Amino acid sequence: MATTADFKNGLCIVHNNEIWSIVEFLHVKPGKGNTFVRTKLKNLKNGRVQEFRFDAGVKIDLARVERRPYQFLYKEGDSTYIFMHTETYEQLPIEKDLINNPGLLKEGQDVEIMYHTDTDTPLTCELPPFVDLEVIESDPGVKGDTATNSLKRAVVETGAEVYVPLFINVGEKIKVDTRTNKYSERVKE
Repeated sequence: MATTADFKNGLCIVHNNEIWSIVEFLHVKPGKGNTFVRTKLKNLKNGRVQEFRFDAGVKIDLARVERRPYQFLYKEGDSTYIFMHTETYEQLPIEKDLINNPGLLKEGQDVEIMYHTDTDTPLTCELPPFVDLEVIESDPGVKGDTATNSLKRAVVETGAEVYVPLFINVGEKIKVDTRTNKYSERVKE
């Protein structure tokens, strides 16, 4: 058992008989009334994000979760992805809806799969915050287009679309933020 004072981003709790991850929280002390905590929680079963309000000091149940290292092997069909545990070499099929950004997964990519330890079931599959991908399709870049904030569509090696600055060309490697699916920077080799 924990209280609202123990809240931190990423903490997994049991609320309304479901497992939730804290996306963000804010302790609020109004001029009148009791202190409370306003939270945004992500349901780990269906991915929905909802807002909840907890009175300060309320006891909450912590969900026991464990992060395990896996490596993406291949895609089977339209919605099943096969991963391999990096220590035991056990293979695990994961459905597409459990992966935080399946469009940016490439073969050999290291990920973390979060398990609910009480039931030993996978909850989510999280890519690293940034991945390096090669641009395979894009309009040609124009010399001198580095000062504007204009973006163009580019297709990376996994088939995902990312909007990049005008100076990025086919064959260049870029760093993509997996949380927002946005271009971050050009990878220097």
